[in-house]
Amino acid sequence: MRLLTAFAFGLLFGCGILISGMGDPAKVLNFFDIAGTWDPSLAFVMAGALLVTAIGYRLVFRMRAPLLAQGFALPTTTDLDAKLIGGSAVFGIGWGLSGFCPGGLVPVLGLGLEPVITALAIVAGILTARWTIALSYRAQTAKA
Repeated sequence: MRLLTAFAFGLLFGCGILISGMGDPAKVLNFFDIAGTWDPSLAFVMAGALLVTAIGYRLVFRMRAPLLAQGFALPTTTDLDAKLIGGSAVFGIGWGLSGFCPGGLVPVLGLGLEPVITALAIVAGILTARWTIALSYRAQTAKA
């Protein structure tokens, strides 16, 4: 049942991405081009997502336990550290350069070479970040 529910919500998310235009890099890049061909329509998509999320959290916090899991998996840290800020900056730069957010990229992977190249670049970035963190950790433990 959990797998079927995850599939249904993933399908709903993918359809929303495609219907809203967030799978089209030109539409996304026009949203970021405030001085040129600005397209504010994605602001309404984001506002709608925030509204749905706010309502969802209100409903979830009233529940004693989730329907399909042992417990809730909520974040436990609230620290703003260099990894979070740096990762957010790299994410935003990548989104602005490519026009693809990872969430909007998955539903359009079969539509051409550009989304595939972007996905490979994201995977390369993730692997590079993990490698860099592992090297940093090894260096710190060697000093201790």
